[in-house]
Amino acid sequence: MKVLAIGASNSRNSINQTLVKYAASLVKGAEVNVVDLNEFEMPIFSEDREKELGSPQQAQQFFKLIGNSDLIVISFAEHNGSYTAAYKNVFDWTSRIDMKVFQGKAVIMLATSPGPGGAKSVLTTAENSAPHFGAEVLGTISLASFYDNFDFESGKVVNNEFNKKLTDVIETLN
Repeated sequence: MKVLAIGASNSRNSINQTLVKYAASLVKGAEVNVVDLNEFEMPIFSEDREKELGSPQQAQQFFKLIGNSDLIVISFAEHNGSYTAAYKNVFDWTSRIDMKVFQGKAVIMLATSPGPGGAKSVLTTAENSAPHFGAEVLGTISLASFYDNFDFESGKVVNNEFNKKLTDVIETLN
């Protein structure tokens, strides 16, 4: 199984990148490809730029990565209750290639934040819009208070409730 792991942030110290790597590592026997959104930096999407530039190579590459995967595990960072600008821009450009960005692939949606909200607002937005973009959502899980629930030494989430929900979703793949 080919797993594409996306931390929907361009922060070099992204806790969502850390969470998505952990989650993807739990898929037994999987070949995991971790995406760094910094590799997909493009001009801010607009119809004018699209007319001028066409479809940027980075958007085409992102779309191809999704197409070549069996499972997408994505962890959403939340900026002011919504997607990060970096993720939204990559998504906007890619959606112009095909509105069904996720191409019917199985998707596990996660979100985390340092605080008690666990980025639930952006996770709800992503889950509600997913069917319009061709995602087969297997589950959505939020992890509140990341720094209280992740052990950096072991590289693992120590919140048993979160781990149970995550393993239950992963087991649906078998």
